[in-house]
Amino acid sequence: MMNDQDISSDKLSLKVNALLIIDIQEKIIRPIFDKDTIIKNIKKLINAYQILEENIFVSEQNPLKLGVTIPELRPIAGFRKFEKMEFSLAKIEEFLKELKDKKITNLMVCGIETHICIQQTVLDSLEKGFEVILISDAMGSRNRADHEIALQRMTQSGAFITTTESIIFELCKTADRKEFKEIRNIILS
Repeated sequence: MMNDQDISSDKLSLKVNALLIIDIQEKIIRPIFDKDTIIKNIKKLINAYQILEENIFVSEQNPLKLGVTIPELRPIAGFRKFEKMEFSLAKIEEFLKELKDKKITNLMVCGIETHICIQQTVLDSLEKGFEVILISDAMGSRNRADHEIALQRMTQSGAFITTTESIIFELCKTADRKEFKEIRNIILS
Protein backbone atom coordinates (compact mmCIF):
# COMPACT_ATOMS: atom_id res chain seq x y z
CA MET A 1 0.00 0.00 0.00
CA MET A 2 1.29 3.47 -0.85
CA ASN A 3 1.38 6.48 1.43
CA ASP A 4 2.20 10.19 1.38
CA GLN A 5 5.89 9.58 0.72
CA ASP A 6 5.06 7.71 -2.49
CA ILE A 7 3.64 10.89 -4.01
CA SER A 8 6.70 12.90 -4.91
CA SER A 9 6.65 16.54 -5.93
CA ASP A 10 8.17 15.47 -9.24
CA LYS A 11 5.23 13.18 -9.82
CA LEU A 12 2.75 16.01 -9.23
CA SER A 13 4.66 18.47 -11.39
CA LEU A 14 4.69 16.13 -14.39
CA LYS A 15 0.92 15.86 -14.37
CA VAL A 16 -1.99 18.27 -14.55
CA ASN A 17 -3.82 18.59 -11.24
CA ALA A 18 -7.39 19.47 -10.34
CA LEU A 19 -9.09 20.05 -7.00
CA LEU A 20 -12.53 18.45 -6.78
CA ILE A 21 -14.80 20.01 -4.16
CA ILE A 22 -17.64 17.55 -3.76
CA ASP A 23 -21.09 18.67 -2.55
CA ILE A 24 -20.33 21.20 0.20
CA GLN A 25 -23.97 22.28 0.28
CA GLU A 26 -26.19 24.00 2.81
CA LYS A 27 -28.44 21.06 3.74
CA ILE A 28 -25.76 18.37 3.52
CA ILE A 29 -23.11 20.08 5.69
CA ARG A 30 -25.20 20.61 8.84
CA PRO A 31 -24.86 17.10 10.39
CA ILE A 32 -21.29 16.42 9.21
CA PHE A 33 -18.82 15.29 11.88
CA ASP A 34 -16.10 17.94 12.46
CA LYS A 35 -17.56 20.22 9.77
CA ASP A 36 -15.77 23.37 11.03
CA THR A 37 -12.34 21.80 10.45
CA ILE A 38 -13.41 20.51 7.03
CA ILE A 39 -14.69 23.96 5.99
CA LYS A 40 -11.50 25.65 7.23
CA ASN A 41 -9.29 23.19 5.32
CA ILE A 42 -11.28 23.43 2.09
CA LYS A 43 -11.05 27.22 2.32
CA LYS A 44 -7.23 26.88 2.57
CA LEU A 45 -7.20 24.56 -0.45
CA ILE A 46 -9.31 26.94 -2.54
CA ASN A 47 -7.11 29.91 -1.65
CA ALA A 48 -3.90 28.00 -2.43
CA TYR A 49 -5.24 26.57 -5.68
CA GLN A 50 -6.30 30.02 -6.85
CA ILE A 51 -2.88 31.50 -6.04
CA LEU A 52 -1.11 28.62 -7.81
CA GLU A 53 -3.55 28.83 -10.73
CA GLU A 54 -4.55 25.18 -10.52
CA ASN A 55 -7.86 23.76 -11.80
CA ILE A 56 -10.88 23.75 -9.47
CA PHE A 57 -14.12 21.83 -10.01
CA VAL A 58 -17.16 22.09 -7.74
CA SER A 59 -20.06 19.65 -7.72
CA GLU A 60 -23.52 20.07 -6.26
CA GLN A 61 -25.81 17.12 -5.59
CA ASN A 62 -29.42 17.94 -6.49
CA PRO A 63 -29.06 21.67 -5.63
CA LEU A 64 -32.80 22.35 -5.95
CA LYS A 65 -33.43 20.18 -2.88
CA LEU A 66 -30.09 20.34 -1.05
CA GLY A 67 -29.07 23.94 -1.69
CA VAL A 68 -26.00 25.36 -3.36
CA THR A 69 -22.36 25.36 -2.26
CA ILE A 70 -22.03 27.26 1.02
CA PRO A 71 -20.97 30.87 0.35
CA GLU A 72 -17.59 30.76 2.13
CA LEU A 73 -16.49 27.85 -0.07
CA ARG A 74 -17.33 29.26 -3.47
CA PRO A 75 -14.09 29.89 -5.36
CA ILE A 76 -13.68 33.50 -6.52
CA ALA A 77 -12.94 32.75 -10.17
CA GLY A 78 -11.61 30.19 -12.62
CA PHE A 79 -13.63 27.17 -11.57
CA ARG A 80 -16.28 24.95 -13.12
CA LYS A 81 -19.45 23.87 -11.34
CA PHE A 82 -21.35 20.69 -12.14
CA GLU A 83 -24.85 19.98 -10.88
CA LYS A 84 -25.62 16.29 -10.61
CA MET A 85 -28.15 13.70 -9.61
CA GLU A 86 -25.65 10.82 -9.91
CA PHE A 87 -23.66 10.25 -6.73
CA SER A 88 -20.47 9.91 -8.78
CA LEU A 89 -19.16 13.06 -10.45
CA ALA A 90 -17.13 10.73 -12.71
CA LYS A 91 -20.35 9.59 -14.39
CA ILE A 92 -20.98 13.10 -15.79
CA GLU A 93 -19.83 13.20 -19.44
CA GLU A 94 -19.37 16.98 -19.47
CA PHE A 95 -17.03 16.72 -16.47
CA LEU A 96 -14.99 13.91 -18.06
CA LYS A 97 -14.72 15.89 -21.31
CA GLU A 98 -13.40 18.92 -19.41
CA LEU A 99 -10.75 16.76 -17.68
CA LYS A 100 -9.71 15.31 -21.04
CA ASP A 101 -9.62 18.73 -22.75
CA LYS A 102 -7.39 20.15 -19.99
CA LYS A 103 -5.24 16.97 -19.94
CA ILE A 104 -5.90 16.56 -16.20
CA THR A 105 -4.47 13.34 -14.77
CA ASN A 106 -4.41 13.95 -10.98
CA LEU A 107 -7.57 14.53 -8.97
CA MET A 108 -7.23 15.97 -5.45
CA VAL A 109 -10.53 15.26 -3.73
CA CYS A 110 -12.25 16.95 -0.79
CA GLY A 111 -15.84 17.52 0.32
CA ILE A 112 -18.72 15.46 1.67
CA GLU A 113 -19.83 12.76 2.22
CA THR A 114 -16.77 10.54 2.19
CA HIS A 115 -18.68 7.27 2.03
CA ILE A 116 -21.22 8.30 -0.63
CA CYS A 117 -20.45 10.83 -3.38
CA ILE A 118 -16.71 11.02 -2.71
CA GLN A 119 -16.23 7.27 -2.60
CA GLN A 120 -18.28 6.65 -5.76
CA THR A 121 -16.47 9.49 -7.61
CA VAL A 122 -13.07 8.18 -6.50
CA LEU A 123 -13.73 4.53 -7.40
CA ASP A 124 -15.07 5.52 -10.83
CA SER A 125 -12.13 7.91 -11.40
CA LEU A 126 -9.58 5.23 -10.50
CA GLU A 127 -11.30 2.86 -12.91
CA LYS A 128 -10.95 5.50 -15.65
CA GLY A 129 -7.19 5.75 -15.03
CA PHE A 130 -6.92 8.95 -12.99
CA GLU A 131 -4.53 9.25 -10.07
CA VAL A 132 -6.62 10.20 -7.05
CA ILE A 133 -5.38 11.91 -3.91
CA LEU A 134 -7.73 12.03 -0.92
CA ILE A 135 -7.34 15.10 1.28
CA SER A 136 -8.47 13.30 4.41
CA ASP A 137 -8.79 16.30 6.74
CA ALA A 138 -10.88 18.19 4.15
CA MET A 139 -13.62 15.58 3.78
CA GLY A 140 -16.13 13.96 6.06
CA SER A 141 -19.36 12.11 6.71
CA ARG A 142 -22.12 12.34 9.27
CA ASN A 143 -20.38 9.76 11.37
CA ARG A 144 -16.71 9.06 11.76
CA ALA A 145 -16.92 5.30 11.08
CA ASP A 146 -18.36 5.83 7.59
CA HIS A 147 -15.57 8.34 6.85
CA GLU A 148 -12.79 6.03 8.10
CA ILE A 149 -14.05 2.90 6.34
CA ALA A 150 -14.51 4.80 3.06
CA LEU A 151 -10.92 6.12 3.28
CA GLN A 152 -9.68 2.54 3.75
CA ARG A 153 -11.71 1.24 0.82
CA MET A 154 -10.52 4.01 -1.51
CA THR A 155 -6.85 3.59 -0.56
CA GLN A 156 -7.11 -0.18 -0.98
CA SER A 157 -8.50 0.53 -4.46
CA GLY A 158 -5.47 2.66 -5.38
CA ALA A 159 -6.10 6.20 -4.12
CA PHE A 160 -3.43 8.02 -2.11
CA ILE A 161 -4.19 9.73 1.18
CA THR A 162 -2.77 13.02 2.42
CA THR A 163 -3.65 16.18 4.36
CA THR A 164 -4.44 19.77 3.44
CA GLU A 165 -1.11 21.20 4.52
CA SER A 166 0.90 18.42 2.90
CA ILE A 167 -0.75 18.77 -0.52
CA ILE A 168 -0.52 22.57 -0.52
CA PHE A 169 3.23 22.50 0.15
CA GLU A 170 3.66 19.70 -2.37
CA LEU A 171 1.97 21.76 -5.09
CA CYS A 172 4.01 24.85 -4.13
CA LYS A 173 7.23 22.75 -4.39
CA THR A 174 9.73 25.36 -3.13
CA ALA A 175 10.09 28.29 -0.73
CA ASP A 176 11.78 30.14 -3.63
CA ARG A 177 8.50 30.36 -5.49
CA LYS A 178 7.15 33.93 -5.64
CA GLU A 179 3.76 32.78 -4.26
CA PHE A 180 5.32 31.03 -1.25
CA LYS A 181 4.70 33.87 1.22
CA GLU A 182 1.00 33.91 0.31
CA ILE A 183 0.87 30.11 0.58
CA ARG A 184 2.57 30.18 4.00
CA ASN A 185 0.05 32.77 5.20
CA ILE A 186 -2.82 30.50 4.12
CA ILE A 187 -1.37 27.57 6.07
CA LEU A 188 -0.81 29.67 9.19
CA SER A 189 -4.31 31.21 9.13
